[in-house]
Formats: sequence, structure tokens, C-alpha cells
Amino acid sequence: MIIGSHVSMSAPEFVLGSVKEALSYHETALMLYTGAPQNTKRKPVEELRVEEARALLSEHGIPMDHLIVHAPYIINPANSVKPEVMELARTFLIEETHRVKAIGASFLVLHPGSYTTTDPDTGIATEICQLNELEGELADHVVICLETMAGKGSEIGTSFEQLETILSSLTNPDRYGVCLDTCHINDAGYDVRDFDGVLDAFDERIGLNKLKVIHLNDSKNPKGARKDRHENIGFGTIGFDALHAVAVNKRVEAVPKILETPWVKGTAPYGIEIEMLETGVFEPERIKALGHE
Repeated sequence: MIIGSHVSMSAPEFVLGSVKEALSYHETALMLYTGAPQNTKRKPVEELRVEEARALLSEHGIPMDHLIVHAPYIINPANSVKPEVMELARTFLIEETHRVKAIGASFLVLHPGSYTTTDPDTGIATEICQLNELEGELADHVVICLETMAGKGSEIGTSFEQLETILSSLTNPDRYGVCLDTCHINDAGYDVRDFDGVLDAFDERIGLNKLKVIHLNDSKNPKGARKDRHENIGFGTIGFDALHAVAVNKRVEAVPKILETPWVKGTAPYGIEIEMLETGVFEPERIKALGHE
């Protein structure tokens, strides 16, 4: 099973520390930010101890394309209202793809963004224009994965149809893929408990070859709530059995699955959750022992 979690990346060990954290949870994949998610300040890649991180991943048989990078949430390529926000999205994405390449990773997960005070069609058109304007300046061999969104506020990318519109309008579609978040699609109205049905709908609109990353999260909300609140595996409205079925589905067995479930009373639950998904046995008392109510 190719599975891991969103791990920290901070001084003094930076990416090396991220890999060590992932290994402590017995992970075979991991996801990180290249800096603080609240801003775009980034250290030079030369300071991030990348070579040591690569060596440690290689020692444990984990390929570099199982290390996923997530862009910060403040990057909004769908914003047509504020020119400074548009320019920030443009310059950061160009720089970030080159950081991802320098690290040796292959996938950069990006929230499609929000249309703010305009409308969905304007947001989607802005996204397409922004991404096409980047062509020629992005790093080679880095796939930008647009994430499925829950539909909170003015988000775009809340349906496979919207993502199809964006991806089919890009100058170089091979440079782009999709990150499917189970909490987000649940909150957007898809039935994760019928995951093969979800994959059929995805394949019809987008193509399964475009599915590069899965965020495996339970949800605090009922299907269609459009709220985006993650829950620990088995404690939400999607449920353990449905999420385990996603984790073992043969159609996506080569796709890295990344947990972004909440910490419990200051403790990361990822090692326990991954073990439960690997064994197929839900043991809620182990998560409750951490303080989950």
C-alpha cells in the first residue's frame, strides 16, 4: 500500500526531518510544504538537507515520486479581482515547480482557488488563463495536481465537470493532474461509499490516468454539506469501511494516498490509522486512547 501523511518540514533537519517523521509512522509516501503554509517565504533548496532525505528514502525503498509537495493555501489562481493576488500566484507557482524539481519530487498539489466576488465561470476562466500564461516558465517533469474541493465559500474545482473544463482548456494538459480528497468530494456531494462509482464518473469526465494523488480523510460533515472539516479515519460520516475500500482499490493501487486527518490532543494518529488501513481492522479504542472524544 502506497500510503503516508502530511508531515512537518522545519529547521534544523527540514526535508530530512520530514522523511524521518514519515518513517516513524511506517509510511511509504509523504507530503510536505516547502515552507510555512501561511506565506510564500521559502529557504533556498540547498539549505533543506535534500540529499540526506533522498538517501534515507532510497535506503527504505521509497521512490521520490512518493514524496508529494503541497502549495500553500493562499495561492489563488482563480482570483481576477486583485492584480497583486494574481501576480503572487503566478510568480510563486513558477518558483515552486523549480523547488519541487530541485528536491526531486514529481507532484505539486494545488487548490484551484476561489472566484471571490465574481462567479464560478469567471473563476474558472481566470484559472485557465493564469495556468496557460505560466507555460514555458514551469519546471519540466513536475505535474501540478489540482485538488478536488468541498464547495466552501466561492471555491472552484468542486465537481469533476469543473475540473474537466479547466484541464481540457490547458495548453499543455500533460503538465497537470488531479488530487482527489475523499473528505472534499464527500462534502461536495459524491458518495465515497460507492468509490468505484466515483472512479467511473471521474474516468468519464477526466480520465483515471490524471489521478495522481489521493488525500484519504474522513469527514465531520454529511454528504453535500460543502464545509470541508476533516475527521480521523473511521470517526466521520464516510466511515472506516469505505475509506479502507479506497485504500485497497486495485484501480488506484499505484496512486499515493496521503492522510490529512486531525492530530488528537497534540499527538499525530497517522501510525495507528495507517496500520488499521493496512490490516483492514478498525480499532477505535486506539485513537480514543489518544484523547479523541
